Amino acid sequence: MHIPDRDKCNWLREKIETAKPKEYNKDRRLVMLDRLIWSTQFENFLATKWATAKRFGLEGGETLIPGMKEMFDRAADLGVENIVIGMPHRGRLNVLGNVVRKPLSQIFSEFTGGTRPVEGEDGLYTGTGDVKYHLGTSYDRPTRGGNRIHLSLVANPSHLEAVDPVVIGKTRAKQFYSNDADRTKNMGILIHGDGSFAGQGVVYETLHLSALPNYTTGGTIHIVVNNQVAFTTDPRAGRSSQYCTDVAKALNAPIFHVNGDDLEAVVCVCELAAEWRQTFHSDVVVDLICYRRFGHNEIDEPSFTQPKMYQVIKNHPSSLKLYEQKLLGTGEVMKEDVQRIHDKVNRILNEEFAKSKDYVPNKRDWLSAYWTGFKSPEQISRVRNTGVKPEILKRVGQAITTLPENFKPHRAVKKIFELRAAMIESGQGIDWAVAEALAFATLIVEGNHVRLSGQDVERGTFSHRHAVLHDQETGAKYCPLDHVAMDQNEELFTVSNSSLSEFAVLGFELGYSMENPNSLVLWEAQFGDFANGAQVMFDQFLSSGEAKWLRQTGLVVLLPHGYDGQGPEHSSARLERFLQMSDDNPFVIPEMEPTLRKQIQECNWQVVNVTTPANYFHLLRRQIHREFRKPLIVTAPKNLLRHKDCKSNLSEFDDVEGHLGFDKQGTRFKRLIKDRNDHKQVEEGVNRLILCSGKVYYELDEERKKSERGDVAICRVEQLCPFPYDLIQRELKRYPNAEIVWCQEEPMNMGAYSYISPRLFTAMKALGRGSFEDIKYVGRAPSAATATGFLSVHAQEQSELVKKALQAEPIKFL
Repeated sequence: MHIPDRDKCNWLREKIETAKPKEYNKDRRLVMLDRLIWSTQFENFLATKWATAKRFGLEGGETLIPGMKEMFDRAADLGVENIVIGMPHRGRLNVLGNVVRKPLSQIFSEFTGGTRPVEGEDGLYTGTGDVKYHLGTSYDRPTRGGNRIHLSLVANPSHLEAVDPVVIGKTRAKQFYSNDADRTKNMGILIHGDGSFAGQGVVYETLHLSALPNYTTGGTIHIVVNNQVAFTTDPRAGRSSQYCTDVAKALNAPIFHVNGDDLEAVVCVCELAAEWRQTFHSDVVVDLICYRRFGHNEIDEPSFTQPKMYQVIKNHPSSLKLYEQKLLGTGEVMKEDVQRIHDKVNRILNEEFAKSKDYVPNKRDWLSAYWTGFKSPEQISRVRNTGVKPEILKRVGQAITTLPENFKPHRAVKKIFELRAAMIESGQGIDWAVAEALAFATLIVEGNHVRLSGQDVERGTFSHRHAVLHDQETGAKYCPLDHVAMDQNEELFTVSNSSLSEFAVLGFELGYSMENPNSLVLWEAQFGDFANGAQVMFDQFLSSGEAKWLRQTGLVVLLPHGYDGQGPEHSSARLERFLQMSDDNPFVIPEMEPTLRKQIQECNWQVVNVTTPANYFHLLRRQIHREFRKPLIVTAPKNLLRHKDCKSNLSEFDDVEGHLGFDKQGTRFKRLIKDRNDHKQVEEGVNRLILCSGKVYYELDEERKKSERGDVAICRVEQLCPFPYDLIQRELKRYPNAEIVWCQEEPMNMGAYSYISPRLFTAMKALGRGSFEDIKYVGRAPSAATATGFLSVHAQEQSELVKKALQAEPIKFL
């Protein structure tokens, strides 16, 4: 009754109130019985073989399995071809084995520790692995109606509900790549617990995406396995609403509460949910009211906290026993029929158990055929040129700066586009926004999908991007990047302002990026500081997903960062946190060959702080033009967007030099930019080498000009992780007598200092040069807050650190 739509309410009345109770014939009931026996016997078998192992079984909610299978059968009849599933640990092994059809011998093998392949054998990368109830898989499953449906269960961490937006994003990507414009062929299914559905904020954030044009998937089916207790917490302490599903009322989604002991009711409701989704293309919730026969896990004692409940549960018959009694009572099914199914299931379970002792894992797959040919972390990958032919740059440059004749933009925006057109025409003064647009446009022309989302990204937080323009008279929108290729698919480039969410939107884009490697998917935070609203995504998925689950992603994260006097919450992207999570060894220099780059493959992600538009252009294109995928964390600029010196010439974007020379501007991304001055008398002329990253370079360079310090070299470390040992050592050799200084804007306990210092020392040590004390730090003092809130204090601090870096006398260690 909370749904304010007469047609939808009438549809529900017709399905539920005016129709006769659904009656199933003997054949259907035997199928349901078979599926329920599989669900129940699977848990019993695991309990017998591994009595003390944690498996987070489904006992008390076994009807979930036949309910899901009937739902999928009905969905397939209605046109669904792919289903992406996300779920927590409870019942996951049962779903893996009985719904997604992960080999039972593999599941059983994982209980005994599994057979770990030798890392590197035949190019096989095994990663760190994860516990068995976090793993995913995929399978093409036949349905009762004679169709086939592809199921994929997404791997997830213990953080309940964190996988929700990842599933939705992956589903949306499947819809894009399969031209599923009406969103009826690809569907997401999310399974929840009662406590987490009511308690975790990301649930609402994910629900909130369901009707947004660039995030909708045409409806998600939510199944809440309602144990009526969350770990040890009673419902009255776990939520304020009557039902754990009440949050879904905000979306006007129908919520079907169903008795988990009534198998046929569960099947009926699951079929009804599939019909709703395919009819109204919106979310629907099944509240499977059941119980948890044991504790939170099998070795937990639930009667410590719920003694009365567990006394009732102890004496309560299983849903299988109840259904067998029902069927035997009708006379349709004989005891022999029931026993025959039991014997079959037990025989297969024992056969699979015997196979598990010799089970050998197959080589990992990279999600789908789209990933064929992409290399795993231990394989060597060539560096590719990312420059673009000058004539293509000119052509797409004109396309992205030309507006329709009858379009009336804001006069300030019109002026911006006139300046951009002049940049392209002259080939000089290319700024950050134009460089980004050129990167997007050239990738689109090459046939790649580009998707950018986040808060206010269409215009840009700092009013610099203007990817979508608005006619000041009609309100009509125009996106220049939709018009860079002939007969361009309008969704080949997608830019979208997101809801005011970090957790769910970043998770969505992560899921989207995992589907197909031939796409540049970017999420931009409004300010870099706000990324910590999605910290679970960074910790559990982005930084470690490849190691745990063998799943690559090339997601780009843009985090505006820089000390401009805007206070503690608008200065720092918390660069130090991303560097701390990087897994490269600070005391080992990777082996590198002149024409090959293996180092970046061996690290879990990349962290950069880029200082030129041309380098940003090559950085974005590098994400696509390589043989593997890694997440990319970009501490994006703020004041450099309009800085007078932060400009590049169009020649720096081209491919004139082809594959020659790593240091040629315009051929590929520069991990380190050497000093712009030509120091002819190297040893005598330079007595200080300042290494820095980000916008502080421009302030250092300005101060160097003012103080006429020709004896100081300034090098920019554009790629912080993986650390560019080879290029750092090149500069150390170039200035053998120079004092080494690391300069940063951030406090000492933040920024890149604690990451850079041991690696810089390792590079120096390998050259037989100096000690750790020879690395001089210049930056702000340690601080609890990222920055001061007083503009005058900021200005003083900034001036002092820049002057200290360039002072005439030697700098003291710390």
